[in-house]
Amino acid sequence: MADAMGVSEPQKRVGGPYGQEDFADGVKVFHDAGKAVCIALDAVTGPQVLLAGFALAGRDPEQAHQFLLDYAAEHGSCLLYALDGSLALTDPGLLPRSQEVGDVRLSRPVLVREEWWESEYYRDRLPLEGVPAPDPSPWPSGARVPLPQKG
Repeated sequence: MADAMGVSEPQKRVGGPYGQEDFADGVKVFHDAGKAVCIALDAVTGPQVLLAGFALAGRDPEQAHQFLLDYAAEHGSCLLYALDGSLALTDPGLLPRSQEVGDVRLSRPVLVREEWWESEYYRDRLPLEGVPAPDPSPWPSGARVPLPQKG
């Protein structure tokens, strides 16, 4: 996994409901049944991830949340709200989380395998870190909300 991601070998491996490898590069990789299922990037030390030119790490979480709403509307993407109220953009498997850094919270991207969005078991038991997106959804957990494309 480290070679494919272009990062160093893991600094530590953690047990729990999912196998977890923590890398010095601000990357955490979660495994289930021997395959990577989730990658969480640190808001400050992790690699930057761009979506349509928008930097997803190290931003104000409300800005990231609004960007994803706008992106979904423009591209006709489906949004999903998890039990904790967090927003996910299912097409690219993106779950924006936030991380406390000093006295502020910054956005951090979490990337999740597509089949996890289809399974209520996995979807509601993701290895989530940080607090959910700032605005809880009016939709029930697991609701897919297709947005009309901007036209």
